[in-house]
Amino acid sequence: MEVVMQLVLLAVGFVLLVKGADRFVEGASKVAEKFGIPQLVIGLTIVAMGTSLPEAAVSVSAALKGSAEITIGNIVGSNIMNVLLILGITAAIKPVAVQKSTVRYEIPFVILVSALLLGVGYTDNVVGRGDGIILWALMICYLVYLLIMSKKGEALPEEEEVEDKPMPVWMMLVQILLGGAMIVIGSDVAVDAATALARIFGMSERLIGLTIVAFGTSLPELVTSVTAAIKGKADIAVGNIVGSNIFNILFVVGTSALITPVAYASDFLVDSVVCIGAAVLLWLCVFRNKKLGRLSGVVMLAGYGGYFLYLMR
Repeated sequence: MEVVMQLVLLAVGFVLLVKGADRFVEGASKVAEKFGIPQLVIGLTIVAMGTSLPEAAVSVSAALKGSAEITIGNIVGSNIMNVLLILGITAAIKPVAVQKSTVRYEIPFVILVSALLLGVGYTDNVVGRGDGIILWALMICYLVYLLIMSKKGEALPEEEEVEDKPMPVWMMLVQILLGGAMIVIGSDVAVDAATALARIFGMSERLIGLTIVAFGTSLPELVTSVTAAIKGKADIAVGNIVGSNIFNILFVVGTSALITPVAYASDFLVDSVVCIGAAVLLWLCVFRNKKLGRLSGVVMLAGYGGYFLYLMR
């Protein structure tokens, strides 16, 4: 009975996280627009970071509660899942065109920051505040890069255009406050439920973070990418996933480390190597013809299947 209750709480936590992130981003974007901040800047900051809000909330909450294995497991697991599972499914449904800048700069950058996370974590088994400053500095550099590329007219991942409805200022503030409250409560509930499940099943927090929690926080990317593929608009999928992985490491781990040093267990060595390997595989698949084909998608899904079997051994 306790298992069912914790699974329900975990699901409730994920729903609050996803819906809360949507409300927070919508409210914050409208406020920024009201104050005359250009749409381009809003898209590159508030909206882009919004996709990483569920991971951020869960990771910070877990770090503050001393469940560091959920913090690192959530990010590493989400990044592996984003590439091998989500892009694998997307490409298997329909081949995905990849932008030149994503192949030349962004995928190599995600390989670099994934290796950096392994380096700073594995050397002394902790991602400390100094490491957090480095990650945040790189994130600011990445935002500057996105801004420059956008001004040059390079096509960057964009959200679907929707008809803008007027919203009073008080409603914007309600959206921000309500979204923020849902994120905080959702992350708190999700981390507690995940920790309880790990205790009940005798599983490590690392395994829970790499699988269940990572899947829950990656749901927005999964739904967006698969829906886009079904509608024949999957060309933004690779750029969005790569951007999300970069934000997960630089913004989420960086923020968590600035708030409180995050322990990095030696068990994460293999997972971090798989995370780097997944990004390298993606780069090799798209390097020549700037397209992620169905065969590549199947290879990625097989890769995730092999990694999942390794976790379950």
